[in-house]
Order: sequence, then structure tokens, then C-alpha cells
Amino acid sequence: MFIDKIEIFVKSGKGGDGSVAFLREKYMPDGGPNGGDGGKGGDVILEADITMNTLGAFRYKRKFVAENGGDGSDNKRSGKNAEDLVIKLPVGTVVFNKDTGKLLCDLVEDKQRYTVFVGGRGGRGNQHFATSTRQAPKFAKPGDISLEANLLLELKTIADVGLVGFPNVGKSTFLSRVTNARPKIANYHFTTLSPNLGIVKYKDADEFILADIPGLIEGANEGLGLGHDFLRHVERTRMLIHVLDASSSEGRDPKEDFDIINNELYSYSEKLRERPQIIALNKTDLMGDENEAVELKHYFESKGFETYLISAVTGKGLDALLDAVIAMLPQIEKTPSFFTPEEIVIHTPERDNAFEIKREGGVYYVTGDMIRRILATVNLDDLESTAYFQRVLKYKGVFKALEKAGIKDGDTVDMNGFEFEYYK
Repeated sequence: MFIDKIEIFVKSGKGGDGSVAFLREKYMPDGGPNGGDGGKGGDVILEADITMNTLGAFRYKRKFVAENGGDGSDNKRSGKNAEDLVIKLPVGTVVFNKDTGKLLCDLVEDKQRYTVFVGGRGGRGNQHFATSTRQAPKFAKPGDISLEANLLLELKTIADVGLVGFPNVGKSTFLSRVTNARPKIANYHFTTLSPNLGIVKYKDADEFILADIPGLIEGANEGLGLGHDFLRHVERTRMLIHVLDASSSEGRDPKEDFDIINNELYSYSEKLRERPQIIALNKTDLMGDENEAVELKHYFESKGFETYLISAVTGKGLDALLDAVIAMLPQIEKTPSFFTPEEIVIHTPERDNAFEIKREGGVYYVTGDMIRRILATVNLDDLESTAYFQRVLKYKGVFKALEKAGIKDGDTVDMNGFEFEYYK
């Protein structure tokens, strides 16, 4: 089953906790602190893999969680750093953060990587908090928390040339004649329910990838039928071959079909108007009057399109058409990335150091990822740890922000459920 759009959940690894430990040897019963540091949590990394051609691998497994870093231990032994979690995706996959709707990356080259989240940093052991006045710190820093998100994956097939046209006009037959692809072919509408790709090896020219884009219908740009699912694959192509049934064997008018399909393409994306397009008038072997085919060819040429009379069944005219394609392709710049740099979110996978202050009913609420991380370092039963906590809040600008918000001595501050009275 072809799957080209799916949601997955990803979560980075939490950093290992620092250790609270003290040197205890036979002749040193009151040795100094020697707690080790926690290890780093695993990153979440996306990697393009040219050997994959669908998102089917994610049909049943949609949750991906990186390993946590190891906790520190005594004798200054650090915890183990976790392995990064590498998730392989087909080349051509576009990734969105489903929670925010932002475009994160467009994987268009084999081995291209994108780091969604950096794993949590390991916490420092109590050996780092010893000072001349605090020689036996009874607190350590826990590892950074993990980060998580729901991602939307969309596969936009990367091909040099795309075949477009109404269902049952002969695109699959054409693909099977000129490439190594073996698509299912039958006399049914919507025969092709997924893009078929093949490699064209013609004469001494460079190979190119040809994609049979599933048949479109009127209203596809509005999502009718499987319109949006199919149109996204047209975006990647460098040029288009528009296949039309010149014989009208389905009772359709090729001129009208041409206008309908192009209207669907341009309505979906104006960028598709810039794609070079060649007309392939197919099924000419079914036409009794050759003059009708020639007249139809002149009609489309008068509109500025290179037009070729072909029969995908007999092979008539295919060489001339392929000659035109291999002559045109080298002149078209390879731009498989459909998104401009401005459309992709500038993303540095760092942790959020912001916090927010709100006042409700005389209580000042301080929230944010940074506050949760600071609170996790505190041992409220230890005086030295509490003093360290206050210094960190001052250094991070929390006290200054509270004063700017209007706090006064004796007012209550709530930090993620931990309450205390504020005194300057």
C-alpha cells in the first residue's frame, strides 16, 4: 500500500542526573564531594534514504523515543551518553511540526539530515558545587528534560519528468514502454492509485526519472477525489508530459481535457505554471483519419506547446518525444526543493530559556521550560541548595522580571506548584 502522508510522535532523550556522593575511604571518613555527571540524552534526527520510496514503514510504528542519558555515580564517574535516534525517511519527504503547523525541513538529497531535537544535557554532579564556604554540597543537577512533538510527514515524489493527464489516457502504458517500471495496467478509471516511477535509459543521454502521476479529475485542486494527495507529487518534477487521448475513445474532448488539467495544476500552485510542458497526443493508432490527429497537433502547437503524435501501445512516435525530452532536460535547472529558504523555519534545536509571569488574584505565577528545569535542581531540605536556587533565579533575570511586574515584599510567587513569599 502506498502511503504518502502520515503523523508520527518523536521524543528526545532526557539527560542523566548528576550524582550526590562523597569520598569515603578508610583514612578519609569525611572526604569531599565526588558525584559524577549525568550523560547526554539521545538526539532525534531525520535522515533521507534513497532506498525508501514510501512512508509505509510508519503505518504501524508511529512513536519514536530516544534513549535517556545514564545517571552519574560516585568516584566522579559520569553516566553514559545515549545513542542518537535516527529516523530514515524517503527522499522527497517534507516535515511539519503538527503542533505548530510550521514547516521544519524538506529532505531532497540522499543522506541529508535534520535534527528535530537535541537530547537533554546531563546534570552536573555535586563535585562541581563545592566552594571554599560550601565544602559538602548535598545537591546535584538533574539532566535536562526531554522534548517531544507530533510531526506530519508528507512525501512529494522527486522525478525529473512527470506524466499528467486524465485517468485512462495511457500514462501507465507509456511508462511501461519507455522505462523499467511495471505498473498495473487495465481499462479502468483511476487504475493508478499511487505514483509509479521508472528510470529512462535512452540513447547516450543521462538517465532520468519518469513518474506516472495518478489520474486527475476536475476539482482535484479543491481536494475532490484524491486530488491533493496526487497534486503534491507534481510539484517536484522539472518538466511535464501532458498525455491526452487524441482518439476520444472515452468520449472526451482532448482540448477540453487539456484546459481542465492545467486549470487544476495552476489552481493548486502558481509555481506549476512555470514548469515546461510537452503534449503527447496518445492513442493515434485508434484514429481512422490521420488528418484529425495532425489538425489537433497544430492546435496545441499554436498555443506554444511542443506536441507529438504517439501510440504508447505500438511505440509510434515515442523516439521523437524522448528526443525532445533529453534535449530539454539539461536546460532546466534542478530544483527539487519546492520550498524557498524563507518558507522553511530557521531552526536551532536549543532548549527554551524563556519564562512567563502572570498575576492572578494576588499570586504571581512564573512558568516555562526553564523554570521546570531550575526547580528540578533544588533540594528544598538543604539550605545550601536553596541558596543556590535563589542565585540562579537572580542570574536568569526572574527576580528582575517579577519586580517589573509589580511584585512587593510579602507577595506570593508560584513556580510550577512550588509557592514561596517574595522578599527582596
